[in-house]
Amino acid sequence: MDEKKYWVGFNLIKGIGAVRMQGLVAYFGDLESAWAASPAELAAAGLGSKLIERVIQARAGVDLDKVWERIEQQGIKILTWQDEAYPQRLKEIDQPPPVLYLRGEYLPDDLFAVAIVGTRRVTPYGRQITEELSAFLAAHGITVVSGLARGVDAIAHQAALKAGGRTLAVLGSGVDKIYPPEHRALAEQIMAHGALLSDYAPGTPPDASNFPPRNRIISGLSLAVVVVEAGETSGALITAEFAAEQGREVFAVPGSILAPQSKGTNKLIQNGALPLLSVNDLMQALDLTRVGEHKAARKIMPGDPTEAQLLSVIGSEPLHVDEIRNQSGLPIEKVSAALALMELKGMVRQVGGMQYVAVREERADYNVNTLNGE
Repeated sequence: MDEKKYWVGFNLIKGIGAVRMQGLVAYFGDLESAWAASPAELAAAGLGSKLIERVIQARAGVDLDKVWERIEQQGIKILTWQDEAYPQRLKEIDQPPPVLYLRGEYLPDDLFAVAIVGTRRVTPYGRQITEELSAFLAAHGITVVSGLARGVDAIAHQAALKAGGRTLAVLGSGVDKIYPPEHRALAEQIMAHGALLSDYAPGTPPDASNFPPRNRIISGLSLAVVVVEAGETSGALITAEFAAEQGREVFAVPGSILAPQSKGTNKLIQNGALPLLSVNDLMQALDLTRVGEHKAARKIMPGDPTEAQLLSVIGSEPLHVDEIRNQSGLPIEKVSAALALMELKGMVRQVGGMQYVAVREERADYNVNTLNGE
């Protein structure tokens, strides 16, 4: 049975977080052994009597096989510290969540991510800023991270999707419990072009106490956090605080000193957050000007040995398919099939008469003068 079910098992036990999970892995070598350990062994691993009692109760009352079966039936993926696919940036924070539940797909390119957060009671000004910022980032290869809440969060997700980009939503509930319920359709779109993530087990209902801790995941996944609008007690300020603790840049959009929704953002700026006066401030501060080039280069990299072999033959001068076959030494049917796929990927281009050239240009997707109208 998959070792991950034991990660889920311990994740269900209140009081066992990152530190104790790390201690169990260090002591037992794996969590399967820890799950089967005696009370004396658990005590030797550093668990107190109350936690040992909870472990014993969980082993008696939780059918991990059934839990795992339900997770698989719902199409939920499990990522642990031990998985290469676990978000690298999140792994760098202090006490990262041992288990992440995911619906959708987290991609390596999601390493380039910016969180956009703010008030649920967004103003027209805040809406415009959120839409323009999120759309620009998404269109230029930056993944937009937020929390699926009403207001700024939802607008950020929607704008990223509309721009054809990727977006990640971090929930304060299980990934099967969408909150608010009116965002179920939006959640489906996010799963198709990004992912829903949570460190709360499936079935966990939304609770007010869950949302502050999830904010540290929002900031942990991101290079920076942008607070668009926030009142003096907004949860977005908690995200900004976590971001600062994690060494992330914090940006705040300045607003009217008379607007309640800007009191929190203006105070952030007063306390040292970077004022976001244009998207250029963000792109330059984070050195994101090269992300478009990075992703464009990745797209033309060969995906298998056949493609690599053909790219070693095809250059900037047109080459007939028969000559490609001769120089590569591959069967014509294999060459033809691979060329068709490579053309779809943008790796080669047919220039007529069954002749092909390699596509090797690298273009910058971002120009610092874009928003200035220059």
